[in-house]
Amino acid sequence: MATMLALRAHQGAEALVLEEVPVPEPGPLDVVVKVASAGLAPGITRLLRMGALKHLPTTLGHEAAGVISAVGRDVTGHAVGNRVRVHPLLNCRECDYCRTDRDMMCAQQAMLGHAAFGDGPMPLYEQYHDGGLAEYVRVPHWLIDSLPDSVGFDVAAKVQDLANAVRALKCADLQERATLVVTAATGTMGTATVKLAEHFGVARLILVGRDTERLHRVAGLAGDIPASVVALDELPENWPTDGTLTRRLRELAPEGAHAVIDFIPEGPALSQTMAGMATGGTLVHMGGNSTPLALPPIALMMHCWRFVATRAYTRRDATDVLRLLETGTLTADELITHRFPLTEALKAMDAIQQRVDDPMWMTVINP
Repeated sequence: MATMLALRAHQGAEALVLEEVPVPEPGPLDVVVKVASAGLAPGITRLLRMGALKHLPTTLGHEAAGVISAVGRDVTGHAVGNRVRVHPLLNCRECDYCRTDRDMMCAQQAMLGHAAFGDGPMPLYEQYHDGGLAEYVRVPHWLIDSLPDSVGFDVAAKVQDLANAVRALKCADLQERATLVVTAATGTMGTATVKLAEHFGVARLILVGRDTERLHRVAGLAGDIPASVVALDELPENWPTDGTLTRRLRELAPEGAHAVIDFIPEGPALSQTMAGMATGGTLVHMGGNSTPLALPPIALMMHCWRFVATRAYTRRDATDVLRLLETGTLTADELITHRFPLTEALKAMDAIQQRVDDPMWMTVINP
């Protein structure tokens, strides 16, 4: 039996391991992809600790692109040798959510090589929980997106993060000439949002993160859009409790920001950035923050603020990104700052956790 190298997680162990496992064989409706590039996400270890990976052991990796190496006997429309991107979101494809461009809300929603989000039966996740941080990955044929020749495998592997940014920007419902606050702006999805801002009517950006130098580097991704920065590490120590972040945002945008896209996973920044919005503003949260919202409901009512949350993107969002990339309207190669071979996947995971290099925006593994 042929084997391959894969990055794996095991039950009861927080440490990830590189090990040899069998190369997957396609079922009747499956496609096997020889992975050329796989995205690496720092949040996977947090999800492992939380118990969100519900089938262990498993091969990790929800972002992958490569070349089809095998197709199942009942598969049409795909052929060996085709360049493709793997769409990792497993959904039933039949419920109201799936039929109305809200597939991230499907009760069966889970991610190949990643987490499951519900507690009910998830037959697709049970069958396809192994991901793409390996030499090969097996997926159902309907989760294959063809790649234009102009789109490289590394960028294709990170369409996930670009599509998340597209979903957040759509949820913000921005008007032309909008002022937008992006938190955790130096992270993967923060940088993707900054890169895409010009396609959504943003006229000004305010970037919130920990480090001034890193924020200024990200500001360079905004093109012609003016960008101000707010470094949390430079605020007074008591900023979490005295509203300093809100006041700083109001100094930069006295009438308030039209929207906030928030990727911070913990702490009080969410509430304080929301308080810095203009009347009628929208805060879109995608950071998984468990800190209670400090604002009373009457504050949201009086300011007509909207709080919108989304846990993922839709297939249409990914299609939108691929179209932008194909036409050259969007270029994203500069977002890929680090590449590692699969044999160094553990080293890469440590690097992305520690953020040892700057900038470190998007990291990929090249098996």
